[in-house]
Amino acid sequence: MDTADLRTVHQDRALWLSTIAFTICFAVWTIFSIIGIRIKQELGLNDTQFGLLVGTPILSGSLIRLLLGIWTDQYGGRRVYTVVMLAAAVATYLLTWAHTYPEFLVAAFFVGIAGGSFAVGVAYVSRFYPAGKQGTALGIFGAGNVGAAVTKFIAPFVLVAYGWQTVAQVWALVIGLMGIAFWLFSEEDPVVRARREKKEKPTSAWLELEPLKNIQVWRFALYYFFVFGAFVALALWLPQYLIKVYGVDIKTAGMVAAMFSLPASVFRAYGGHLSDRFGARRVMYWTFLIGVATTFVLSYPPTEYLVKTVNGTVGFHLEMGLVPFTVTVFVLGFFMALGKAAVYKHIPVYYPNNVGAVGGLVGMIGGLGGFVLPIAFGALVDLTGLWTSCFMLLFLLVSGSLAWMHIAIRYMERGVVGEALKKLPELPEMQEIHKPEHVGALSGAILTDWRPEDRTFWDTAGRAIARRNLWISIPALLLSFAVWQVWSVVVAKLPSVGFKFTTAELFWLAALPGISGAVLRIFYSFMVPIFGGRLWTTLATWSLLIPAIGIGYAVQNPTTPYPVFLALALLCGFGGGNFASSMANISFFFPRAEKGNALALNAGLGNLGVSTVQFVVPIIITVGVFGWFGGDPTTVTSGTQTSPMWLQNAGFIWVPFIVASAFAAWFGMNDIASAKASFADQAVIFQRKHNWIMCWLYTGTFGSFIGYSAGFPLLAKTQFPMVDALPFVFLGPLVGALSRSATGWIADKWGGARVTFWVFILMMLGVLGILYFIGIKDQSGAFWGFFALFLVLLFATGVGNASTFQMIPNIMRKEMDRLMPTADALTRQRQAEKESAAITGFTSAIAAFGAFFIPKSYGTSIDLTGGVQGALWGFFIFYVICVVVTWAVYSRKGGMLHDVERSPRILPVTQAAE
Repeated sequence: MDTADLRTVHQDRALWLSTIAFTICFAVWTIFSIIGIRIKQELGLNDTQFGLLVGTPILSGSLIRLLLGIWTDQYGGRRVYTVVMLAAAVATYLLTWAHTYPEFLVAAFFVGIAGGSFAVGVAYVSRFYPAGKQGTALGIFGAGNVGAAVTKFIAPFVLVAYGWQTVAQVWALVIGLMGIAFWLFSEEDPVVRARREKKEKPTSAWLELEPLKNIQVWRFALYYFFVFGAFVALALWLPQYLIKVYGVDIKTAGMVAAMFSLPASVFRAYGGHLSDRFGARRVMYWTFLIGVATTFVLSYPPTEYLVKTVNGTVGFHLEMGLVPFTVTVFVLGFFMALGKAAVYKHIPVYYPNNVGAVGGLVGMIGGLGGFVLPIAFGALVDLTGLWTSCFMLLFLLVSGSLAWMHIAIRYMERGVVGEALKKLPELPEMQEIHKPEHVGALSGAILTDWRPEDRTFWDTAGRAIARRNLWISIPALLLSFAVWQVWSVVVAKLPSVGFKFTTAELFWLAALPGISGAVLRIFYSFMVPIFGGRLWTTLATWSLLIPAIGIGYAVQNPTTPYPVFLALALLCGFGGGNFASSMANISFFFPRAEKGNALALNAGLGNLGVSTVQFVVPIIITVGVFGWFGGDPTTVTSGTQTSPMWLQNAGFIWVPFIVASAFAAWFGMNDIASAKASFADQAVIFQRKHNWIMCWLYTGTFGSFIGYSAGFPLLAKTQFPMVDALPFVFLGPLVGALSRSATGWIADKWGGARVTFWVFILMMLGVLGILYFIGIKDQSGAFWGFFALFLVLLFATGVGNASTFQMIPNIMRKEMDRLMPTADALTRQRQAEKESAAITGFTSAIAAFGAFFIPKSYGTSIDLTGGVQGALWGFFIFYVICVVVTWAVYSRKGGMLHDVERSPRILPVTQAAE
């Protein structure tokens, strides 16, 4: 193993040991958020006393951070981290000996030492990494805040089963074992090791405190008071809030509260990347603006309104329900995580030799927010009687922070222009210590040299990078399709679990994900060149958690209002929108000769999400795979038999895979500098007539695929009610997805226009066959003929999906020759690639409306004529038009692609061609 590999091993070991240790420390630090509720009941505490109890360990853990940070700089993180964990283990175990309120306060004070671990870990981890990688490393380490969610997930179940004393004993055992493991497997950081080799004495504590005389350090720490202090306060306060406001039990309160703690922790690594790419200032603006919006909504108390109208007085009630509350705090937690990373990643850049002391101070100020705010929350409830008063206080805090930051930035920039403006720090708090070496120190790195058409570059480096991005993109897209189409199965099961929706309402639920996904695709089409493929893929994948978890909760209660289901159906469109950005992103990575096959693999294997959901969901809803966490089953009666059904698993089953895929995208994908373009740059495609023609043709292929896939379960149920088609419906989208991924090479070899022409011919014949079998549906075997023709139809759509996308790059390359005759070959090539990517995404957006119109056409046809034949004849006429357009514009002799598809393959543009 060479020196570089050995250094990487040491870095990885230090990072992951520290992160795991910090996660456990944070779980212990916030233990009172769960056991404090039971202690409050046993001692009869009021809300102010409860706030003081849960805030005491936060106070001690915050105050000790400064001292622990200094000790880490002096004696090394390995020693200090181990001592902190072992001391916290003893304090947590002794907690079980307390009986009176003062005894609990004293015990809680010493438990707080676990919270001081953050200052230790920041100093320890940062010393293993160079400046250019410290932000990402500290972002990963900071994600150990997820320990708060771990406590909320697990502690309620232990508490209900064995009592709060057992929770304390188990947590003490775990942190003690982690302390021993850290000592055995960690190593001294490079600074301490070098100092010992030179036999130098550690820096005195007074010198470590030297940077703290800079006033900007203290001002900078106030940002952390909200992004971290308010996070800790809410992590402690929310279980109590949920029990009192929504009347849930402690287990449900813990899980819902974890929906705040989880994103507020794991997304911290995102904040580091966003600060690198867009600057800490923009991230802080996002954090504060979203903080203002969410805390304002959350602070609105339940209200009864009486409105006098011409018809009399009308009364209505305004109150946020549990599901929207969960979604809102999830969003708030997400942006708090970004803000935490944006604040903290400056410290090793500006104070490389005093990370422990400065990090300890900033952490102390932030941690004090976690002590002060819960006490203030309790006092406000006692004074006002309003449970939402805690969010009113946070609204004032974040609004003041936003106004102060904005005014300070404008004052700093006043009168500064040009290059001097670019050299200013991101945040004015750092201006006094901002030196030339700090300019650009926080900027990120992307692929600046990307030449896939250069054969040498492609063979030596490009192919491996492109394939890695492709194979990470595929599972992310598969999950997107699964979430997008989950309603196609769930809707058919809703009546079985007690929902009294009409057939028309069920068809609307099946159709709405299609229309929202299609609308979102229009916007997603342009996101990759603006934000970068890596970042956008990661964020888009994380967004799938919202509908997946929402469905899991909504279907458990038959009284859930229909509008909630409409909202969740629309949110499933997040999955549909991802296709446009995914295809646009992958199109940038591959050369022309391999682009068709790469896009076919990405889209085809991604489309497997449709068949996956239709295969997996009917099985997974019959098993209680998540135990207590997944909720209770519903008893379903079928004839004389009854059986349990966990319909919520249809949403919950995707959650762990979404999390894994999002992390894979973050750590494994790349951004391409040459792919960057503004919306205005990409909007030129709206002037290209071939963009609109390909929208029409791709609607014929992909619109048919997604529409038939979404509508087939209900169509089969209405046309053949005596046949249980649900176990077989997954085969249709499976055939369509596999045919797309397996036939991309055909279009590359024979030409996309020629293949597309024959695809539409086959689709016309498929529709005629389906009409025939529906006409004889009462005869034996008619269903299987109907089903077989649908498989043929979906096979044809898969082939057509690949062939139409293969056409787009060839069309735009030829268009650039016409539109840019004086430009060099490489310039025309890059412009063609950018416009091809945008058209690829936009055509997929328009085509996605098929997921709405085809199921809705069935319902409309049934309402107007009593059967679905009218809709099918409309589809047939549409395919006839597609055949004519493909032949007339592209494939005939004299058509745009006739010569391109019949000429020898063009060799890649090499660097010499420039």
